[in-house]
Amino acid sequence: MPPASRRLLLSTALLALAGSNLPAMAQPAAWPSKPVRIVVTFPPGGAPDTLARLLADKWSALGQPVTVDNKPGAGGNIGADIVAKSPADGATLVLGTVGTHAINAALYDKMPYNNLKDFTPISFLASTPNLLVVNKTVPANNVQELVALAKREPLAFGSSGSGTSIHLSGELFNTLAGVKMQHVPYKGRAQAIPDLLGGRIAMIFDNMPSALPLVKSGELKALGVTSAQRSPAAPDIPTIAEAGLPGFEATSWFALLGPAGMPREVQLRINQEVARVLALPDVKEKLATLGLDPNPGTPDALMALMQRETAKWAGVVKASGAKPD
Repeated sequence: MPPASRRLLLSTALLALAGSNLPAMAQPAAWPSKPVRIVVTFPPGGAPDTLARLLADKWSALGQPVTVDNKPGAGGNIGADIVAKSPADGATLVLGTVGTHAINAALYDKMPYNNLKDFTPISFLASTPNLLVVNKTVPANNVQELVALAKREPLAFGSSGSGTSIHLSGELFNTLAGVKMQHVPYKGRAQAIPDLLGGRIAMIFDNMPSALPLVKSGELKALGVTSAQRSPAAPDIPTIAEAGLPGFEATSWFALLGPAGMPREVQLRINQEVARVLALPDVKEKLATLGLDPNPGTPDALMALMQRETAKWAGVVKASGAKPD
C-alpha cells in the first residue's frame, strides 16, 4: 500500500476511535417527558374549560399527569401571561381564545405579553358562532329590516361586558351596517337576557347553545348567525353575511398554544395529539352538544388566523372606542 494511502487509512481510523468517545448529540425529549399543565384563562364551566378537560382526560394515558389550571382575570390576560413566561418545553400550555390572542391586543392600553410573538402556535381547537337575536316585538324579521329600523330610530344592544367578543360583534355590525346602536354592557349574559326578554334592549349577540332554546320557544327571534357558514345546529337560520351584511364574521374560537421557542418536534407532537383527540366520536358528540365545531389544523394555519383576527378586531376596537370593564 502506498504511504499516502496508509496515512489516510490511519487518520480515518483515529477519527472513528475519537468519535466513539464523544458524548452523543442531545436529542429533543419525547413529549410528554414531565407532567403537563393546561392553563385556562377563564373560570371552570365554560367552553375553554370544557375543551381543556377533554384534552387532559384523553392525554392521561400518555405516561404523565395532565392537569387543568384555571387562572381567570383581566379578560384572560393573567393566565396567558403565565404561559408566555413559562419554560418552552411543552409542559405548560394555554387554552387561547379570540380574546387573549386577538382582541385584547387592541383593547388594553398595556399588555403583559405580545399575543403573536410570545407564544408557539400548536393547533386550532374549535369555534362557535353567536346568534343575533332580537326581542319578539321588534318590527324586523331579517337583517336588512333591522338595519333599516336602526337607521330610523334608536336601538340598544346588550352584551356580557365591554370588550367581550359579544360586545365587539355588535360594534362590527354597527360599522358594516352604518348604524349607531347604543351598547349596554352587563356583568354577564344572565343579567342581559331578562332585559332583552322585557324589551329594555332590542337585541344581543348570544351564544348559540343558550340562545337557540329561547328562539325555538318563540321568546326571541333569530335574524342570523355570526359565522361564515350556517350552523349545523340551526341550518335554517342564515348567516348575517348572506342576510345583508357581506363580510360579517365574528365567531368565538379556541386554540392551544405554548410559550415561544418550543422545539418544533414537541410542537408537532402535541398538534398530532390534538387532532387525534378531536376526532374521537365521544369528544365530537360532547362538543356538538355545546355548539362547538372542532376543526384542528396546522400551527402555521393558527398563526395566520391570529394575525388576521388581530388586525380585524383592532379596527373594530378603534372605530368603537371600546374599553375593558
